[in-house]
Amino acid sequence: MNKSRLAAIDIGTNSIRCIVVEVDQHGRYTILDDEKATVRLGQNLAASGLISPAAFARAVDAMSRIRKLIDGLKVTEVEAVATSAVRSATNGGELVTVLNRELGREIRVISGEEEAELVARSVRHNFDMSGKRYMIIDIGGGSVEIMSAVANHVESCYSLELGAVRMTDRFMKSDPVRDSEISQLRRFVRSELKKVFAEERPAVQIFIGSGGTITALAGMVMNMRRQAYSTSHGFEVLRSEVVHVLAMLERKDIKSLRSVPGLNADRADIIVAGLVVIDELMRFFGANMLLVNERGIREGLIINCMKRLQLLPESNSKRSWKESVLEFASSCHYDEPHSRHVAKVSLNIFDSLAKESGLKKTDRKLLEAAALLHDIGYFISYNSHHKHSHHLIRHAELFGFSPREREMVALIARYHRKSLPKKKHAEYERLEVKDQQLVSRLGGILRLADGLDRRRSGLVEVIELKRSGLTFTFKLLGTEDISVEIFGGNAKKDLFEKSFEGVVVFEM
Repeated sequence: MNKSRLAAIDIGTNSIRCIVVEVDQHGRYTILDDEKATVRLGQNLAASGLISPAAFARAVDAMSRIRKLIDGLKVTEVEAVATSAVRSATNGGELVTVLNRELGREIRVISGEEEAELVARSVRHNFDMSGKRYMIIDIGGGSVEIMSAVANHVESCYSLELGAVRMTDRFMKSDPVRDSEISQLRRFVRSELKKVFAEERPAVQIFIGSGGTITALAGMVMNMRRQAYSTSHGFEVLRSEVVHVLAMLERKDIKSLRSVPGLNADRADIIVAGLVVIDELMRFFGANMLLVNERGIREGLIINCMKRLQLLPESNSKRSWKESVLEFASSCHYDEPHSRHVAKVSLNIFDSLAKESGLKKTDRKLLEAAALLHDIGYFISYNSHHKHSHHLIRHAELFGFSPREREMVALIARYHRKSLPKKKHAEYERLEVKDQQLVSRLGGILRLADGLDRRRSGLVEVIELKRSGLTFTFKLLGTEDISVEIFGGNAKKDLFEKSFEGVVVFEM
């Protein structure tokens, strides 16, 4: 199979980032490397108008390392851009000339609008926002890109000089910062937003955010919730959590900030300003939730490069969560007939129970995904394959699932065999109580459906499910003798009976 290796380099105000990916002939890519160098090109830029000699040297050193990295990985195509700091510094052109020579390729200095378009491209690739109005924000060191969007259409696009490094330099002079400095920054952010959105202020419930400040916020919130997802991509942060994190941080000095759980030490001195900007943006537009996009500009560059090289399928049809699940299942060489049959039986049971049990449409999606993926652990080993399935799903890149949903799918799949949920299972124990209950219920349905396909022959259909008091009666239809399948169902009805607090009976 032909594979291409591409790199995207983003020379920002706070850091230089380089991502290297390998793309297959179906337009799917795998990240091989993700390099970050905190070079702080924007430090004191507002006051001097220049990138300092020290920052200049750090950038050249970082680019030298990146050149060795991409050459070593045999990258064939490179997309490299420079953003806010290089745009505004009087010696920005001089830096680009030196970095071009160091990289051996051309670096483009792009406008704020081009930055915004790259971020929007990444969002469209990663999130299903059909029928929703939302705001895309990218918080860099120098600028903030803001896009108003409905479904896959970006309505308006703005670039404001409100980046975390720039705002820290301008307003945050004390350690710890003073209330008066934060108040000044808040007033400034509001006045800048009012200038841009003087006539119309779109009301949105959801922000999709990218940039280092956003991922740092996600890390701290995850830590506060005692959650440990494999990625913050798709993580949901509430406005109230932004307010609480900011209240916790603004009292601390730099030394204390460097040891805050979930916060990278090299971002400690600019995090408060960055969070004030996020808080004011969410307040201004009335947004209550922030979805984290870990990818942003670099992924937009990769997608551009793939389009230019005709590596993206022409159909360009909308991505769906189910296609993503089936694609992942295929990559693990799953038993398709068995998995699809178990999914069908699981959903029949779910639909019979949903109304009375208060199960929702979003819960159905989790069950279907878990049913399709429940046996992918065979890809690693038969022994403990339920645990391998759990591990593979936890770390999978599944489109249309938040980290919380992916964790739940992984656990539902895990409990299709062997032990029931226990407190000593760390991932289960970290879930909120309502999510634990849902995992047990959906896991109980999947476990039962899997038992009813004991010989993996698709012989059994559940054609009716009736509840009478504490008894759940399953009426089964079989195309031949199904005594083995009924035995399998009886052996695996334990979690269903426990979570739905009843007794299961099978009828022919």
